[in-house]
Amino acid sequence: MTAIHPPDSQHQGFLALLPARARPYALLARFDRPIGWWLLYWPCAWGLALGGGARSHWTLFFWMLLGAIAMRGAGCVYNDIVDRDLDAQVARTASRPVASGAVPVKAALAWTGLLALVGLVVLLQLSLPAQIVALASLALVAAYPFMKRITWWPQAWLGLVFSWGALVGWIAVGGPQGLALPLLYAGCIAWVIGYDTIYALQDIEDDALVGVKSAARALGRHVRGGVAICYAAALALWAGALWHVRPDPLVLVALIPAALHLTGQVATLDPANHADALAKFRSNRFAGLLVFAAMLVVGSAG
Repeated sequence: MTAIHPPDSQHQGFLALLPARARPYALLARFDRPIGWWLLYWPCAWGLALGGGARSHWTLFFWMLLGAIAMRGAGCVYNDIVDRDLDAQVARTASRPVASGAVPVKAALAWTGLLALVGLVVLLQLSLPAQIVALASLALVAAYPFMKRITWWPQAWLGLVFSWGALVGWIAVGGPQGLALPLLYAGCIAWVIGYDTIYALQDIEDDALVGVKSAARALGRHVRGGVAICYAAALALWAGALWHVRPDPLVLVALIPAALHLTGQVATLDPANHADALAKFRSNRFAGLLVFAAMLVVGSAG
């Protein structure tokens, strides 16, 4: 473990208030790191908003946020169970509760089940078609932890998983048929590949030592250009989705704030600086909010 990183999980914020025995489980679900559930939630909110359900289905914004928190937590626990041997060899992840032995595998499995039950409660708030679409994502989720062993582009698989909420949200509110939804989903995938490639820069040295594949390693010195292409593709696809909902040149103006933010990420990215990579990755929570504003304005007026 050669690279120097802050631990992936730290006893910060409200976690310090929890009983000592509960803290490893909160850390295991990444309750100390809300960026993950925001990144899972934003495509859900985009689908709800651009699909025209901001007024008629406004409660789903809250239900899907709860679902994002619970299912992101369940996914992290499952991922840590599968990756416990690899995590133990990487500086940033060696302190994770399963890898370090703080939480036994059986207890982690039980915790996964409990979080999944919360997800089930959220699932029952959706229409039947949306429930079916949501359940279809489980196969993608189950396969994700193995992708870094199979392909140089596990970020693309994560894109399929983390963008799935756009499909669920759109179908839950009965969004119109046409190209808007596939364009929205494809744009989400490109965005996820971009920001997760930035995230992978933190582990690039350790990943090389243990044989873990990533887009950051595949792109090498071209990583900034690769992220720029992903973000440009995301913006173009989102613009197409907005246009198909409301074919008016003014709708493209709604994406300008998000475009400026993503351009700033790429322009100032320092691939060799792990702290900068983490900061850029986390800033996508704000990028998601800017895109949501565009989807809400166009979806409500379309």
